[in-house]
Amino acid sequence: MPALDFHDYLKARRSLIDHALERYLRGSKKQPQTLYRAMHYGVFSGGKRLRPILTLAAGEIFGGKHKYLLPFACALELIHTYSIIHDDLPALDNDDLRRGELASHKIFGEGIALLAGDALLTEAFHLMSRPQVAQALKPKLVLEVLHEIAHAAGVGGLVGGQAVDLEAEGREVDVATVEYIHVRKTGALILTAARVGARIGGATPKELRKISRYGEFLGLAFQIADDILDAKGHNGSRVGSGGAGDKEKKKATYPSIVGVAASKSRAQELLQHCLKEIELFGKDADPLRGIARYVVEQVQ
Repeated sequence: MPALDFHDYLKARRSLIDHALERYLRGSKKQPQTLYRAMHYGVFSGGKRLRPILTLAAGEIFGGKHKYLLPFACALELIHTYSIIHDDLPALDNDDLRRGELASHKIFGEGIALLAGDALLTEAFHLMSRPQVAQALKPKLVLEVLHEIAHAAGVGGLVGGQAVDLEAEGREVDVATVEYIHVRKTGALILTAARVGARIGGATPKELRKISRYGEFLGLAFQIADDILDAKGHNGSRVGSGGAGDKEKKKATYPSIVGVAASKSRAQELLQHCLKEIELFGKDADPLRGIARYVVEQVQ
C-alpha cells in the first residue's frame, strides 16, 4: 500500500473513530459537567487512535463490520486515555504536558483528573457490555473479549506493568526487566486491540495466532520507538513536560540500557517479525503493515 494510501486510511479511520467516540461519550453528559469536560478533554486531546485503528484493521482482514468492531475499538481508546491521564499525575510520571497541551490535572485539578480516568475506564466496560452489543454478536464471544480486555488492562497487563515501572525508577535494571515492563504497560493493550479485531471478524485459531504474534511484536516495538523519541528529545508527549523527565527519574528504558543505536536495531528486528507474521493474509493485511512501519520508521 503506497504511503499516501496508508495516510488516507489512517485519516479515514481516525475520523470514523472520533465520530463514534463523540457519540458514545454523549451519554456521559449525565455526569457532573466538570467531570464530563475532563473526560472529553482527555479523549480529544490529539491522540493518534493507534489502538482502535488496529482493532478495525485486524477485523477488516476477516470481513468484520465496523458497527460490530467500533464499540470495542472505542472502549480500548477510553482505557488508553484513562491510563495516560493517571500516568501524568504527580504520583506517577508527574508530567505537566501531554501531546504539547496541558495535562488534565493541570486544568481540572488532581482530584477531577483522577476521577475522569476512573470514569473512562468504567465507561469502556459499560460500552462493551451494552445489550445491543450482546444482541449483535454471540454473547459467549462478547464475554470472552471482555475478559481478555480486562486482563490486558489489569494486574496482568497495563496496571501491573505500571507498578513494576514505578518500582524500577532509580534502580539498575536489565533488558529483560525493561521488556517485562513494556510488554505489560504498553504492549498488552496493543496486542489485545489486534486480537479483539481478529476475534470479532471471525479469525480461525491459526489466523488468530498469527495476529497475536504480530500484536506482541508491535507492542514491544511501539514502546521501544517511544523510548527512542524520549531519548532524542523528539517526543511531544513527554519533552518539556515540566515534570521530571525519564533521564532525571532514571526510568527503565531501552536506550538507557543498550543505547539508541541498538534500540533502533531491535525496533527494526521487531518490524520484520511483524511483517513475517502477517504474510499469510496478503493485501488484506496492508493496513497492519502500514501501522507497523509507521511505528518503527519514525525513529530510523
